[in-house]
Amino acid sequence: MVTEEQVRESLDEVLVPSAMRSLNGLNLVRKVVISDQMVSITLASAALNAGTQDWIRTKTKAVVEKLPKVNKVEVEFTEVKPIELNQINRLFAVMSGKGGVGKSLVASLAAVALKRQGYEVGILDADITGPSIPKMFGITTRPTGSDTGILPVISRSGIEVMSINLLLPQEDDAIIWRGPLISKTITQFWETVLWGKLDYLVIDLPPGTADASLTVMQIFPISGVIIVFTPQDLVDMIVRKAINMAKKMDKPILGIVENMSYLYIPELDKRVELFG
Repeated sequence: MVTEEQVRESLDEVLVPSAMRSLNGLNLVRKVVISDQMVSITLASAALNAGTQDWIRTKTKAVVEKLPKVNKVEVEFTEVKPIELNQINRLFAVMSGKGGVGKSLVASLAAVALKRQGYEVGILDADITGPSIPKMFGITTRPTGSDTGILPVISRSGIEVMSINLLLPQEDDAIIWRGPLISKTITQFWETVLWGKLDYLVIDLPPGTADASLTVMQIFPISGVIIVFTPQDLVDMIVRKAINMAKKMDKPILGIVENMSYLYIPELDKRVELFG
């Protein structure tokens, strides 16, 4: 007789269209019941439109019916909110007090480094008015989903990405919103995006210590903060404000990255310190 563990393992073969992650990876498998030679599977319908649900139902039946001593497979869907399905081990925010210091670059490289170590990683672009993460990863695909949630876009490196820029008609359209609307959008990214099971979620914060950063610090279970700055007296003073904010919000500072420290000229084997 087939076991529940065998059934769940077989569902790794069912990749959700557009998300390109398995039912287990997105944590959509809610219940598996085995009775004689019949298997009943309950899946969450979060972020899945009717067409996707039909495809998954057909694919799931085909995969499970290949298991020994399985004559019949039933698949049904139940409504579950994405926030109830998301299992993220660690979230860390990348922030700076000032713009233009390479914060988004550090966030992207950190995500890539973690992915290369074999972890499941996602990036949430919380810089609503100045999003740049999709451009860095060469992503122009619009997210898919349904009334119950949104599926993040998968980069070529396998990192899940969600950004307001992926929802705009044109990537250079301006976001002219007041603070409360920006905060609400960030909250929706947390509550309605189906991240599934992730080892790390990297959050790229906007510059400063205003509404967006405050929303992330208050709502998200942040594991720690990475501070990015460039070696200038002006930046140093402003970045200290970000450090003090993290401390006041009781968020541990994991490290500080000094970006643009120097420019190396290989032809001269010389290091030029741009900012002194």
